Formats: sequence, structure tokens, C-alpha cells
Amino acid sequence: MSEKCMKILIAVIVFISFFSGKAFSQDFVIRWKDAPGKGCIKVRNGNLLRLKTSEGRIDLNNFNLKGNSLQVFMADSHNDIGPNATVVTVELEKQKSFSFFLRDVQGEYPICIPNYGVAVLPIDDERDYSRVLHDVLIKKAFNKVDIINRGEEMSFEAAASLVRKMDVPIWLGIGRDMRIFELEDELETNNLECKMIRPRLSGTPVRIAESNNQDLFYRYALGRGVGVRNNVKRSLDEGILPIYHTIMQDDDILYKTTSFVSYGSTDLTLENLKGTDFYISDKYSPGRVFTEEQKEKLKEKEKSEDVQDDIILYSRTWIENSGNVPRYAWVKAPQVGNGNWKYFYDVKTGASAFSENRIFCISKINNQPMPNEEMAMLLLPGQKVCFEFRLSHTPISKEKASQLFSYSFDNKYDECKAFWHSKLEKAAKIRLPEPRIQNMISAGLLHLDLITYGKEPDGTLAANVGIYSPIGTESSSIIQFYLSMGWVDEAKRALMYFFDTQQDNGLIANYSGYMVETGAVLWNVGEYFRYTNDTEWILKLMPKILKSCDYLMKWRDENKRKDLVGKGYGMIDGKVADPEDNFHQFMLNGYSYMGLKRIVEILDLLNKPEADKYNEELLQWRKDIKEALTTSLELSPVVPLGNGMWSPTAPPWTEAGSPRALCQTVGSFWSHGTFTIADGLLGPLYLVFCEVLDISDDVSKMLLDYHRELFYQGNSAFSQPYYSVHNWCQAKLGMVKPFLNTYYTTVAATADRQTYSFWEHLYKMTPHKTHEEANFLMDTRRMLYMENGDTLDVFKVIPRKWIQNGKEICMKNVNSYFGKLDIEMKSMLNDGIVNVDIECLDSKRLPSTVKVRIPHPEYQKAIKVEGGIYDPENETVIVNNFQGKALIRLYF
Repeated sequence: MSEKCMKILIAVIVFISFFSGKAFSQDFVIRWKDAPGKGCIKVRNGNLLRLKTSEGRIDLNNFNLKGNSLQVFMADSHNDIGPNATVVTVELEKQKSFSFFLRDVQGEYPICIPNYGVAVLPIDDERDYSRVLHDVLIKKAFNKVDIINRGEEMSFEAAASLVRKMDVPIWLGIGRDMRIFELEDELETNNLECKMIRPRLSGTPVRIAESNNQDLFYRYALGRGVGVRNNVKRSLDEGILPIYHTIMQDDDILYKTTSFVSYGSTDLTLENLKGTDFYISDKYSPGRVFTEEQKEKLKEKEKSEDVQDDIILYSRTWIENSGNVPRYAWVKAPQVGNGNWKYFYDVKTGASAFSENRIFCISKINNQPMPNEEMAMLLLPGQKVCFEFRLSHTPISKEKASQLFSYSFDNKYDECKAFWHSKLEKAAKIRLPEPRIQNMISAGLLHLDLITYGKEPDGTLAANVGIYSPIGTESSSIIQFYLSMGWVDEAKRALMYFFDTQQDNGLIANYSGYMVETGAVLWNVGEYFRYTNDTEWILKLMPKILKSCDYLMKWRDENKRKDLVGKGYGMIDGKVADPEDNFHQFMLNGYSYMGLKRIVEILDLLNKPEADKYNEELLQWRKDIKEALTTSLELSPVVPLGNGMWSPTAPPWTEAGSPRALCQTVGSFWSHGTFTIADGLLGPLYLVFCEVLDISDDVSKMLLDYHRELFYQGNSAFSQPYYSVHNWCQAKLGMVKPFLNTYYTTVAATADRQTYSFWEHLYKMTPHKTHEEANFLMDTRRMLYMENGDTLDVFKVIPRKWIQNGKEICMKNVNSYFGKLDIEMKSMLNDGIVNVDIECLDSKRLPSTVKVRIPHPEYQKAIKVEGGIYDPENETVIVNNFQGKALIRLYF
């Protein structure tokens, strides 16, 4: 084309662009560190006019460069803010391809991608790549993770001062039985004027005829009312047991309350615990989707269900005048509903009832029937009064109510404490220098157990996640923490839930259309086998396991289509969470790949013939996923980092052209309180967690980098932060300060700081969410010990303050891939010594290497080490050829 024709063409394009309201062109130059060779330029939502270079050959949009510079002239570009902006893709034959928004090209903050050795600049910018890199570096800007690494280690106290405070209603029950109570004091979530009690059946509020089939709830009050002061302190019994204590100081009057759940006439013991069939608890767990066959099975189970003794909430308040003059105290017995539901109060018996044989509560003052529902009592200085009530989960008969009145509160209380202690006795013991975290481990285990429903002593268990029925992904952390704490039987029975609900074709999909459960469950089977080597159970389960594997293979075959080449060929499709994103998702394929990988590992160990067939498919699946990821990385626009560099990105599924949070296309992307849910919580970082990508891969580190810059606040994800797997990555990489930053920030912002229950979301939705709590517990487990191939890593990311003089860490019978472990650390730094003893109790499953990190509180390096080889850079003692025991001593 002649120069004159070219000018005419440009003029026409400019004219059309102007009158169509579209932005003018934006020309640019690409400069590489090294000559890129062959490639081409592709444009979405815009038009390429021409290419120009002084060193190489140009053929329309193709080029073959011998130098490192390429000028690109554009036309009809869309560079305004908003969707459908122009995206330029630089596709290379030998070097890394990449894409960028054309509107992002400008000189002051140039697109500089050091991972790829390339920069993109305005057309008149004459800097070469090294100069651009120099100009970016000289500004000495930092990524968010660099800022974390330059600061002090995060602590709970520091995190708590920075993040939102999240009071959570407390749940009380006895475990296995779906009849539970939700209690709420004057919390921010309570929009009524009293203390609240809500009976629940699993995740569903109780409804009875007397409540007009509305959600049943009760209100009661202590003290003069809701004032300007939040004067209630809350805690668990001994800091760990599901027994609820509150202390309320209403000026001179002190109200000390203890509440717990137990049976009526039956003694509360492990032997007497029967529980609820998991099919029935599922009926009352929102989100559970039953097949037609399962609906019929549910009907049969409901007919034969034998409900055990009444479930009772016992509550006692000691009221004391702590002042120097007589003062009045006030109480209000539990009242049903909002005052509109009909009931009566019997002053002779202290019974609150719908009818003579439908009694819901017994109330006492000093062990006598309360003479009125509401009372004002003048107390002399030091005088005490005892207010009690016993609230039945559902109304009981007059005869049972009379018996309920006579039960000793102290006996029931002691019985309840012994019951929960007997559960903890079966678990591993962990003692830490930080009491809050130590208490959260034991309390957390019991919180998980509280809503793990099923028949005792050996029935299938439903490891519920808050109000919801078990979910293959979300229940994983619960099952694996059970395994870590030695509750192997509970873990196995919780796994059976998914195979008892497996569909005939091998699909495991129980919750709200989530298609990710099959792979997640197979992964958990593999984890169970790593912990236990339980060949007998695995062989018994093998037909069901193989059925699920074959389902995944068939699903893959359906997606081996020519039209999916480069767009998710061989990748399965479906949604992974609530958003209806039924695409070829990286998270979905990651979990399924990892699940199949674990099963291949088992089949290999058992010399099963299916191993070779599945392994061949497994290798191809990984290849297909990685190829799809490579294409996505090439097409998805780069984003700026805090240090002035730019990073390639990837969308959460192959059909998307960019991270969803960038709003590249017209649509609605806000969900669950954030723009970042698809990318930060459900996105391609799962390929690292799910072992498609190695943690040390450059791509893995790149994904982690831009996730931290773009999708996290305080290095913690938005909305439902425990869905993000970046802290798992940080633990594996030994990134101590970033790990602790995420660890403490997330728990301080998500969990109740007094009773340790977790919200599901940061906007206070769904209390007692055990998926979140179990993820915190597994983070704690990884902080203390984790497996890495045939190596056991101990204390890899613990805080330095845990090694201060006099501090101890003790773990007894914690469970691992290497069997049970005893680990003990004692710091005697005043004498310049730290001792660590490690013993693996299963001599047949020893790690070949043990690595123990001992971070001195003042960053000192050991001057002498006994029992291993010292790596001062990583503050780690390495024990090679581990023989089952290691006695390590460090001198400082």
C-alpha cells in the first residue's frame, strides 16, 4: 500500500471512530530483553492497523524479529473505562505470550513484565527494556507481601486491633443429635430487645403448631435492659467445652450464667448417645438435594426413627449484689416468640406452657417455682439469688415437666463436663505457648463434633458445615482434622456419608448442584489411606471408588471435543459453589485430578490392575489442564503489582477472557459480598493446591503474587476468606510472616473472640460455620507439622514468640502420613538452650528426613547444634536418615 493510500485509510478510520463515539487509536511499542523471534499480534475489541520494525520481517499481523523492538499501530480502539475494552495479545512461538488492555499503556507506569523480559510503552517512548526495568526498580516500590516481610510478625492482638470484631451466636448440643440450641446475648447481630434462644433441627429452625408454623424462638432477660454499655462477657467452660458462661455487670448487680445442653431423664454418657440418622438430619440441612431414590429411603427412615430422650437447655444465673447498699435485680423467664403467640405461665409450678400437656420451660428462683414471669428483687450487699430455667427443645408433658423440675443442676452440669472430656480423651493432646490458640484447637474439635450427626456407635456420620449438610469440598477440612487429632473412626464414618449417598453412575453430588464433590471425596479417601493404611476398608469400598473414577473418566471423554481445543479440551465442566458458573473451571478440574491421583496412588500400592489405566488418563488430564491454563495466561490481560511490575493473570475458567473481577465483559460479577469471589476464592490458584502445578513452579509463584495484590485485604480474602488456598501455599513455601499475617488476620476477623465460633462470611452470615473453623484448625496443624514427600516439616511457620524463654510446645499422639507423632519443644533461652524431642510411633512409616525450624525470638543463629545439621539461613535443623527418634539441642 502506498503512503498516500495509507494516509487516506487512517483518515477514514479516524472519521468513523469520531462519529461512532469510539475512542481514537493508541499506538505502542513492545521492547523485549531478548529478540522474541516469530510471533503475531491479535486484537480483541479493536483493530490492528500495521506493524513496524527495523530489524526483522513483517507480514500483516505476523512478525519475525531479529531485534528487540516492535512498533504497533492501532485503529478503532476502545480505551474508555468499562467493559469490552481493547485487548492486545502478543503471541510468540518460543517466548512467553501475553495480553494487556490497550488503555493500560502509558509511560509513567509502563507495562513491565520481568517474568517474561518485556515492556510495553507508548509509541514515542524510546527507552529499551533494561532502562524501563531500571526506572521501575529505582522507585523502590513494594508488593504487599514485601511490606509484610519488612515488618514485624503478626500476632492475634495486633490483628484484632486492625480488623472487624465478629460476635457469633453460640450453638449448644450434645453431638450426633440434630436437636441443638442457638443462644444469642446482646450481640450486634441481635435486633430484638432480649436474650434469644432458638431451637434448631440441624440447620433449620424448629416450627410447631403453636408458633403458627413460624420459626420458634424464646426471649428472656437479666438486668434492667439494653443500655449504652456492652456489659456482657462470654466464654466457654475451661475455655474449650461447649458449656456457655456469661458474666453481666449491671452497675452493682452481677449476673453469672452457666448454660449447657443435656438429656432429661437419661444420663448423658457416650454409651447412652444414640444420635440422629444422617438422612433425617440432611432433611433439615439447607441445600441438600435428594434423588428420587433417596427421597424414598428418607421416608422409610423417618418411619422407623426412634427419638431419644428429650433434649433440654439447662441455664442457671447466680445474681449477686456486689455493691455497698441494697440494690434491685431483675429477671424475665423465657417467653415464647414476640409476644403474639398464646401461652400461659403457672406460678405454682414455674411452668411456661401452650397447654397443660405442652410445657416448654420450667423456671425457678432459689430452687422454688418462680412466682411470676418477671421479677424485681431487692438484694442486700453480698446477697445472692439463684435463677434457673430448663427449656425443652420441643414441648413436653406435665409428667416430664414435673420430673425436669427436680433434676439437680449441679449433677447435670458435672455430667455434661465429663461427657465432653471423655470425647477429648480420645483425641491427640496439643499444648501451645499461646493459650487462645491452644483452647481453639480443643474447642474447635468439639465444635466440629457438635454438628457431626449420625447414629452411634458405628453409623455413618454427616460432617455438617454450619447449617448445611456435608459438602465434598467443605467437609474435607473437618475430616482431615479428625484424622490429624486421631479421630480415625469418626473420619472414616464421615467419609462413608458420601459413598452412602453416591449415585448409581458414580457421581457424588449432594449439595445445591455443586459438581466438585466427586473429586474432593476421592482426595479425602486418599488422605484417609495416607494416615491409616487401612487396606481392609479401602478394599471393601473399592467398587464404589472405581465407580466414581469411571464417572470422572466418562465426564472427561464427553469434553474431548475439537471445538474445545485450547478452550478446555478434556476438562470437565460444572459449577463449584453457589454462583451458577457452569464452565470448565480450574478448581473443578483440580479437585478431580487430585482425587484421581490419590486413588492411583492407592491402586499402585495394592497392585491393582486399574492403576495403569487411570494413571495414563491422569497424566493426560494434567497436560490438558496445563495447556488450558497456558492459553488462559496468554489471553488474560496483565495487571500491575505494588512494586511497579506487571503480572500475567488467569481467569477462573477457560471460557472467561480475564479475571472476573476486572469486569472485562458486560455482566454482573458481584456475588457473596465481593467482586473477587470467582477469582480469589474459586480460581486458578487451586491448581497449585490440587497438585496440577508444583508449588515451586514459576507459574505458581506468579499466580500467588497477583492474587495477593488484587484479591486480598490484609493478606486475607474477602467474603468467605477460608475458601482461599493462598495460606496453604505460603505454609508450603515457608513464607513465615505472610503466613502468620493471613493466619491471625483471618481468624481475628472471622471468629468470635470469646467463644471461638466462626461466621461463614465477613458480613455475618451463617453462624457456627465448621468449614471455616476446620480450615483454621488445619492451618494450625500445618504451622506445627506438615508432610512434604518423605520429609516431615516441624514448626515451619510458627511465630518467634513461641520460642521465648520458658515456652513449651507439646504434641502427643498427633496423627500424620507417618503415623502418630510425639513432639516436644522446651525453650531455656536464659541458659542459651532450646531442646526438641521427636518420636514417630510407627516404625514402619518413618520419614526419611525430619526438618525442625527453631526461630530465635531475637533472630539469633545457633552457635552449636546437636542431633542434626543446622541450616542457619532457614533456622532449621535437618535430621537425615531418621530412625524414629531425634533428640535435638540448639545452643545460642
